[in-house]
Amino acid sequence: MNHLRLEIIYWSCLLIAMAVSTEAASVWKLPTAQMVYEDLEKCRQESQEEDAATLRCLVKKLGLWTDESGYNARRIAKIFAGHNQMEELMLVVEHCNQMEQDTSHLDDWAFLAYKCATSGQFGHWVKEFMSQKEVER
Repeated sequence: MNHLRLEIIYWSCLLIAMAVSTEAASVWKLPTAQMVYEDLEKCRQESQEEDAATLRCLVKKLGLWTDESGYNARRIAKIFAGHNQMEELMLVVEHCNQMEQDTSHLDDWAFLAYKCATSGQFGHWVKEFMSQKEVER
């Protein structure tokens, strides 16, 4: 009986710990254009101006990329929710992410998937988003 109680307590603690870590990982804030520019400058310095490495560094800092699964389509869609095409955008990002997936060349994967996804309307939205910083000045 005592052994069963200890086991229940153990599993309860484990589940609570998992829930707390999952909640902490899910806390993500929409980036502003200012945040993007600040992180971009840091990443340029860290990657010695190499485009693919700079991009991967930036999207990691913004919480939009993991080396295991690539771009987080849901988070990217949230940034551009005002365009009322979240589902379509998520499909584009997921498609490009899968098409270019290359876990042995992560910088290239991030760069090529970005080029793929931004080759259409989404590319114009990215430019609009980044131009917000110019308006803020």
